[in-house]
Amino acid sequence: MGAEVSKQQFTGEDRVRFRRQVGRGTEAIARMLADGLFTDQGRPPKPLLGMEVELNLVDEDMRPAMANAAVLEAIADPDYQTELGQFNIEINVSPRPFTTDDTISLEQALRTSLNRAEQRAAQTSSHLVMIGMLPTLRSEHFAHHWISANPRYDLLNEQIFAARGEDLEIDITGVPLTDAHNTEHLRTSTDSILPEAACTSLQLHLRVAPEDFAAHWNAAQAIAGVQVALAGNSPFLAETALWHESRIPVFEQATDTRPLELKNQGVRPRVWFGERWINTIFDLFEENTRYFPALLPVSTDTDPLAELDDGRIPTLDELRLHNGTVYRWNRPVYDIHEGQAHLRVENRVLPAGPTVVDTMANAAFYYGVVRGLVESDRPLWSRMSFNAAAENLQSGARSGMESQLYWPDVGWVRPDELVLRRLLVLAEDGLRRFGVSDKARKRYLSVIEGRCISRQTGSVWQRQAVAARERAGESRTQALQGMLRDYVTQMHEGEPVHTWQV
Repeated sequence: MGAEVSKQQFTGEDRVRFRRQVGRGTEAIARMLADGLFTDQGRPPKPLLGMEVELNLVDEDMRPAMANAAVLEAIADPDYQTELGQFNIEINVSPRPFTTDDTISLEQALRTSLNRAEQRAAQTSSHLVMIGMLPTLRSEHFAHHWISANPRYDLLNEQIFAARGEDLEIDITGVPLTDAHNTEHLRTSTDSILPEAACTSLQLHLRVAPEDFAAHWNAAQAIAGVQVALAGNSPFLAETALWHESRIPVFEQATDTRPLELKNQGVRPRVWFGERWINTIFDLFEENTRYFPALLPVSTDTDPLAELDDGRIPTLDELRLHNGTVYRWNRPVYDIHEGQAHLRVENRVLPAGPTVVDTMANAAFYYGVVRGLVESDRPLWSRMSFNAAAENLQSGARSGMESQLYWPDVGWVRPDELVLRRLLVLAEDGLRRFGVSDKARKRYLSVIEGRCISRQTGSVWQRQAVAARERAGESRTQALQGMLRDYVTQMHEGEPVHTWQV
């Protein structure tokens, strides 16, 4: 979300001033692009893998543990931070070189860090779960008082509801667990944005040269549907069987600032796939400025254009704060490191988990396919409509491995077939171009291949496990708790999810 904010009330003057500052920040981006002021301009940056992993907290009975303050105090590691809900925390993995065997060393470091955090969390009778959506969350856990103590979260909640003028409604029709199950439907309203906290994700960052940003963003958009179909891990919310990757519709609805009338008028949602391929990163910042009113209009006294005139690189605090409240599935990031500006693509479509090796495999597949598409002879996005990419995301999230995705030169195809026939080779080539070792490429892409051959994702395993328990006579509540306990056991054992037994 950018900088910490604490102001509780905003005036019309605050909003006008903030809008002006964001506009001047957008102008500053345009000038910096034209004048070559980004540190990577004209030369691709050294590839770095950076990620954020959101985690859930549960108690001994696998119910949500509203204990993130106590858990973070016990972990005592600045890499771990609060998230929106008291049942969430996040680990920020420092960027590492994306070459040779560095990906494997990152995997080992992540596993070590999570094991240490779990040991310390257990001292508070809480446990970490790396999963896209905590299946034991119920509607009562979305009450306002379960928002984390950090004032920025309560302020964001207040501003979204002020914009809406009415309670949030989550309304999702699910996918049957088996042929024998009926379709389930979740419809619930809430006075907080806490359903957003149910959506725990893996966020991947890739630093790119400004002139290459559009190609990387377009490539990331084009494969979003494949990503969620391959990595689905969020099938249950409020004891209801929903989509294979239910984070997508839940997140879209949980931060929607539009009442029905504005939806009918075509106002853009704040969780947004977008509506076109881009030619430059400036297109995205300009859209954010043009289409979205401020949620947190906190302004500084710094004029970014004056900073440029004086030979300094502006921090663009207002633009970055505003950008952090427009929840694109692939988001542009402007950042400063050691006084130099750079740009990143932040990929936000993936769920957390199920294991560390699954997480690394999802990351490797994403980075490899994006690199392969960017360096292909003919851009994929010149042969594929943007609407097809958007529909692929919805289809992949809803039906997972059973979805039908559109792909140029192939037509309609299941995601496992598309990956086995086309994308694994592309990912292999892309990772090789990054300099990833043969050992690392084989380790991670074999996980993706195994997932496609077995057709078992985290979501498929969860759904089958719950269906089996219900057939054995357990209630939905019992089945979800038992399934989650088995999930946690196998998560700690660390074998990739396609090998898990029900």
